[in-house]
Amino acid sequence: MTDPAIADLSKDAAARAAVALVEPGMRLGLGTGSTAAIFVRRLAQRVSEEGFALRCAATSKATAELATSLGLGVEELDEIGWLDLTIDGADEVDPDLNLIKGGGAAHLREKIVATASERMVVIADQGKVVDRLGQFHLPVEVIPFGWQATRKLIQRALDRLDLTQRPILLRKRGDAPLRTDEGNLILDLALEAIPDAEALAAELSSIAGVVEHGLFLNICELAIIGCPDGSVVELRREDMA
Repeated sequence: MTDPAIADLSKDAAARAAVALVEPGMRLGLGTGSTAAIFVRRLAQRVSEEGFALRCAATSKATAELATSLGLGVEELDEIGWLDLTIDGADEVDPDLNLIKGGGAAHLREKIVATASERMVVIADQGKVVDRLGQFHLPVEVIPFGWQATRKLIQRALDRLDLTQRPILLRKRGDAPLRTDEGNLILDLALEAIPDAEALAAELSSIAGVVEHGLFLNICELAIIGCPDGSVVELRREDMA
């Protein structure tokens, strides 16, 4: 397990490198999570020092509130129309730059923003880089109506993919079910490993009641991985061929 202090240094290294990608006047997507929050703070510092303008769309209410409190202008995605760049964190990054996201319960908005961008860049510490996706629980956002029936359909889909007897956990905040910004529920799939992410994504997307899953496939172009010494490693999609 990565030491929290080392992870924070690594996250900050990745965030600082990502801030350097931002150009004045950009239409920028702001991610959600601990690493994305560090990026937002570093970005606000640079904007304050250099005095240039940005148009930002946030992937969660929490990110919007943080960015606004730091002086960044946040607009609705529909007001901006299309984004030049989205910078966000990830819970897992595999060698093909496929991701699991949703640990912060914002993967629906995160995927909308990421796919409404010319480029998506992920920032993470080394502990998020994995050989195969699945050790981190895969979040699936579902509507509250009939959610237990939706869970049964998800279980049947897992059975078809030989992922039998994998726990499907209702995410909670305290004693109550966690609600997303859209008022939905999160089911966390404890899969251990995902042998075929494309097949799983297709199965989940076909289920009535599933709003969105946390598999981000063929979306990320660049991953900036922070190291404890302040350096970064850049993984690019073209390098994976």
